[in-house]
Parts: sequence; C-alpha cells; structure tokens
Amino acid sequence: MKQIDRLRTLGLFEARVPRYTSYPTAPVFSPDVGAAEQATALAALDPAEPVSVYIHIPFCERLCWFCACRTQGTKTLSPVESYIGTLEQELALLADSLPEGLRMGRMHWGGGTPTILPPRLIRRLARAVKAVFPPADALEFSVEIDPTMVDRGKIAALAAEGMNRASIGIQDFDPLVQQSIGRLQPFDVTRDCVAALRAAGIRSLNADLVYGLPHQDLARLDDTVSKVLQLRPDRVALFGYAHVPWMSKRQKLIDEDALPQALDRYRLSELAARRFATAGLQSIGIDHFARPGDGLALAAQSGRLRRNFQGYVDDGCATLIGLGASSISRLPTGYIQNAAATPAYVQRIEAGQLAGARGHVMTDDDLMRARAIEMIMCAFRLDLTALRDVHGDAVDRLRPAIALLRDRFGDMVEGSGATLSIRPEARALTRIIASHFDAHVSEGARYSQAS
Repeated sequence: MKQIDRLRTLGLFEARVPRYTSYPTAPVFSPDVGAAEQATALAALDPAEPVSVYIHIPFCERLCWFCACRTQGTKTLSPVESYIGTLEQELALLADSLPEGLRMGRMHWGGGTPTILPPRLIRRLARAVKAVFPPADALEFSVEIDPTMVDRGKIAALAAEGMNRASIGIQDFDPLVQQSIGRLQPFDVTRDCVAALRAAGIRSLNADLVYGLPHQDLARLDDTVSKVLQLRPDRVALFGYAHVPWMSKRQKLIDEDALPQALDRYRLSELAARRFATAGLQSIGIDHFARPGDGLALAAQSGRLRRNFQGYVDDGCATLIGLGASSISRLPTGYIQNAAATPAYVQRIEAGQLAGARGHVMTDDDLMRARAIEMIMCAFRLDLTALRDVHGDAVDRLRPAIALLRDRFGDMVEGSGATLSIRPEARALTRIIASHFDAHVSEGARYSQAS
C-alpha cells in the first residue's frame, strides 16, 4: 500500500502524458512541413544504409470500438484494390526521389487490417514494394494479423513473399470484454491461426494485449494471460487502453462507466507483468515482454533497443519510410506524415505529388532531447556523458530537469550528477519522467493516461 500511495502522490493516477513513440510527438507536426521537405530528405538518403518501410492498410471489415488508429470499414474488396493501385503510384513517385541502390532492411504492414488482402493482392503489393526497395540480406518482414480475417491461403502468400514475423491482435479473450469493444474473437480461432503461422515457418510471433478495457478485472485478465501463454508467443506487447473519444469517435460506443479506474488499470498491468515474468519472458521497456534469445531481448541487453511508432523494436535502420494514408516517415531531417484521410491521400498521389502533408524539421536540440527521452523509455537511464559524445555541451540544458526530478521523485530515481536512473519500483512513472525533457509539451494538448 505504501508503494501505491507513493505513486499516487507522484501523480501516476492523474497524469496524462505522451507515449513517446516519437519525439517530438505527432501533435507538434505542422502543415508548413510537407511534400517538398519529404522529397529533399529522401533524395539525400545514404544508399549504403538500409531503410525500414511501413505500409498502412486502413481498411477493416469490422471497426473495433477501442481502436484509435486511422481506419475505415468496408464490406467489399473494391476500395481495397483501388487503394493498392494508389500505393503502387506512391511507390513510383518515391522511386523518382530515392537515391539509386537504396535497400530495405525491414518491412512492416499495419492497419487497419492488412490480412483483409486476398493472396493475389498480397503478392501484388509485396512485389511492388520490393521492386522499389530491394531487400537487404536478412530482411525482416512483419505483418499485423487479425485471426478472424486470415486463412491458410493468405498466410501461405505472406510467407512466400518473405514474412518471417507476425503480430497477432488479441486485446482480451473474455467474451464480455470483447463484446464491449466490438471485437469478437474466440480463443480457438486465435489458436488455429497461431498453429497455421507456425506451420508456415513463421519464426517469431508477437501477441498484442490491452489492459484498461471496459469490464476488465483481475480475474478476466488473468484468464486471458493464461490463454496467451498457451500460444507461446515470442513477444508480447501490453498496451494501456487510451480512451480518447475526442480523437476517435467510435470510442463513444464504449461505456465509460465500465472502464477501470486509474488504480485498477495499474493493478491490471502489474498482474500481467508478473504472470509473464513467472512464465520466463523478460520485461522490455514499459510495456513489452520477450523470451530470452528473442531479438527484442537481445537488443535490450546490448543497448540497441529503440522506440518508434510500433512500440519497442530491435530495428537498427535509422530511416523509416511510411507509405499509405496517415503513415509517418522518420527521416534524418525529421518527421513527415502523409495526408491522414484516405481521400486526401489518394488526391495527392493522383495529382502526381508525394503525400506528405505535415511534419517537423528536427533542430539540434530536438535531436538531443529525442535521444535522451529514448534512453529513458528504453533503458530507464539517462547518461549525459554518452549524450555529450554526440551532442556536446548542449546536454547541459537537461541538467535543470534532472535536478527537478531528483527533488520531486527523491529515492525513486538515483544516479550521479551525469546520470539519472529510474528504480525498478518506479518504472510506472517512466512516461511522466520522460515528459520533463520534452520542450514541446503543450498544456492544451490531451494525452492518454500514464497509469
């Protein structure tokens, strides 16, 4: 109880702060930065450095109420096939801007529901991407899988095109919880999907869970975790539900009175973390888990863990190129986001221009703070000496925040004058601590719960 009281005093259960999958975060992006900056940054890429490629498929046959992603419902393949044609046009436009010889080290398909694509469209899209971004050696190709929207034919097509990692959307297996978020997904359907993926040779499986959902309690989540462990995933992502109905209108369908309160959310996350640790999965950052020997666990051990829009990754590519509506590219000069609404994205591509509609050009101060926040989010430790090797004396701008944190958090943090470490029992406060180094946080911005 003393630990809970201390976390409450330090603001965990009231705070709303960014998740820091980027710095600066997307609310900072400006329409003053767009396609022109995108083309310049792409042309300046070093062809000797492989890039990551992200493809956004915004279509779903069902729209889950909890989801805040940019998606749209469809009951036919016609708009999906048309969208694939637009992606091919975007790839052709990108090819005109990219330096010759650039290769792809990672590819990820997200959504929406990438597995809404039938095998012929899977093959068509994969080959179109590889024609512009030839794969580097040991390409990792990952796809977000909806077990209710996949079959052996789709899995075979994805595997034939090189998919070697799958991320399975689960959220929660309890029927009442599923009903309350508009996502019915029986355990046996998910189990059969996992068996089919393993049979197809997929070497790495990730399971996505969400805590803080309506009607979720300790018993229901404990049962879900037991079922997830039966599937033997190599990685687990345990995200806190972000209730942001002002951004995602479909969340208004969720009964707010059924949502767990902040303290209950914390207890749910702690329960799941204990269960995964007992099962032998290593804790990675604030919300991921991985089996020993998995690439994510090895990256955490060696200091190569990174954080991006997909959460925690072992992706060593410095550049991420996003394709499709609302996709965000991380380029050496900063961030560029494609037009978010699908019609606006299509209009830009059909006009023969790149789809970048807003973004942010990184200053030297941004680059330093981005790395400082990533250190905190990935390793729970800020090291000014290591930062100084890259950013010089500019790191001294961070000292006032460090002093403030030591004063505010006391023995929950530790370290000498040049370091700040978050103690294990205080890691639930990581996002709050990271926010102290954010020069762009706006008091008017509305973020998700920290607990």
